[in-house]
Amino acid sequence: MENKLKRKLNAGKAAIGTFIVCNSPDLVEIAGLTGFDFVIIDNEHGPMRAESSQHLIRAAEVRGITPIVRIPNRQESTILHTLDIGAHGIQVPQVNDAKAAKEIIERSKYQPVGKRGLAFPRSADYGLCDITSYTDNANEETLIITHCENKICLENLESICQIPEIDVIFLGPYDMSQSMGITGQVTHELVENAAKKVLEITKRYNKIAGIFAGNGEVARKRAEQGFQYIAMGMDTTLFSAKCAEEISKFND
Repeated sequence: MENKLKRKLNAGKAAIGTFIVCNSPDLVEIAGLTGFDFVIIDNEHGPMRAESSQHLIRAAEVRGITPIVRIPNRQESTILHTLDIGAHGIQVPQVNDAKAAKEIIERSKYQPVGKRGLAFPRSADYGLCDITSYTDNANEETLIITHCENKICLENLESICQIPEIDVIFLGPYDMSQSMGITGQVTHELVENAAKKVLEITKRYNKIAGIFAGNGEVARKRAEQGFQYIAMGMDTTLFSAKCAEEISKFND
């Protein structure tokens, strides 16, 4: 596996992706054809699990974009299944302290870094690879993204960033607003202060800062601020916004 997204981020460049909520390989292919760098296959809020996500991962690889899977929890079996089907990275919600972050690394990396279970699934080319080269490559190339979407995480962000194998800290503005008691107010000063803190601490510890943006204008603003891993909308919102726009033109 060659993780093109990890290469781009480590080169200091901004990358744009989108969430895939619908179980549709076609939408993943379209995302690649239209210029996204990556997709986040959403197993947290979407209906997919390992069996269906595997086909979406294949679709991403066909079109040359990086498939990341947002998992619903950090259970060992969830992480194992997701990486075994070939996800190039995992995005983990509600990682609020260093203990949780260390558990993720332990479960997603092979020895000597972690304790991930070893088998010969799709990620290992079904056993048609040198096993040592495979485990070394998986440890190096798999992208680990943890969510900062709770005010508790902000308090513990420095200790989380001190874990070497964490690649990206992803700020979820909507969940953060809810945690702060200002639900849905993603432009509120408190959320913006959280964004500044994420940028400041990730820069200090040489981590990548990520964030959700609702549209291209907001995504560009976030990139200018220093965020590199930017998730712009999701398949459902992008489609619904375009439908509403064209229906409005018709009705006018």
